[in-house]
Amino acid sequence: KERIQRLSDNTHYFRQRLINMGFIVYGNPDSPVIPAMIYFPAKLASFSRECLKREIAVVVVGFPATPVVTGRVRFCMSASHSREDLDKALNEIEDAAHTCHLFYSTSVNKQPFL
Repeated sequence: KERIQRLSDNTHYFRQRLINMGFIVYGNPDSPVIPAMIYFPAKLASFSRECLKREIAVVVVGFPATPVVTGRVRFCMSASHSREDLDKALNEIEDAAHTCHLFYSTSVNKQPFL
């Protein structure tokens, strides 16, 4: 039960931080697989490479698995990730996203996560 709760906490924390950054996040809020939209096919490989440079493993999914303009990155959560692991990854992901110009949302749903 403790690991399941930690997985849930990690999932909600990571998802909300992505939203706060400006990612458009899809999927079930309780799923440990968190899809964030990239949209532009050319940016899929670019973002994946930028994350890999920063030692962050991501899964990008594009055409033909998705319609051409709905490419996405999937982040996979684990109960074994510490809050420090998540924060480090999120900082690197934010830097990679800025490099690739991936922020499309001006969401008013930005909330601090405690």
